[in-house]
Amino acid sequence: MKSINQIFSSFLEVKKSKFLSFLTPYKDYENLLNELKTLHPKARHFVTAFRYLNEQNQIVEGSSDDGEPRGSSGRPTLKVLQGNDLINVGIITVRYFGGILLGVGGLVKAYSDAANLAIKKAELIDFSYIFEYDFCVDYNKIREIEYLIKKYDILVVDRMFGNDGIEYKIRDTLEKINLIKDKL
Repeated sequence: MKSINQIFSSFLEVKKSKFLSFLTPYKDYENLLNELKTLHPKARHFVTAFRYLNEQNQIVEGSSDDGEPRGSSGRPTLKVLQGNDLINVGIITVRYFGGILLGVGGLVKAYSDAANLAIKKAELIDFSYIFEYDFCVDYNKIREIEYLIKKYDILVVDRMFGNDGIEYKIRDTLEKINLIKDKL
């Protein structure tokens, strides 16, 4: 699976209708959608699709036609995400209506093409599963653990100071968690 860590966009014009597609990391999806609605008040449709992994590592997917004929835009956009094996991403396509009806087939092609253009521009990265790991460290080993955390840019969710040492909760790839486990 692949993912992204920044927003990528594309532009497509079909029979005077303008399609602006924005491929975004899922964590930024809702904020970007709200921002685009503010920036493009005259746009007719904001078609969306997303795919992400929930806490149980299950794929959650969704899409919206936002007023376009049912199944003509959101679902085809989601199929583009699926076909490119993307995860933890959302895509928003802003449409300015050009006055010419495209028909269901034309809409399917236009929204799919707009999504594919954004994905072609994207710098795709390999997706890694993220895990949480809790552990306790004696005060005499803290310097070594803190060095590894900083060196490998490991996300520390929580540090609890106790009488015997520090309890850590980290969240990262299995590879990075194993680096910590090896030092314990």
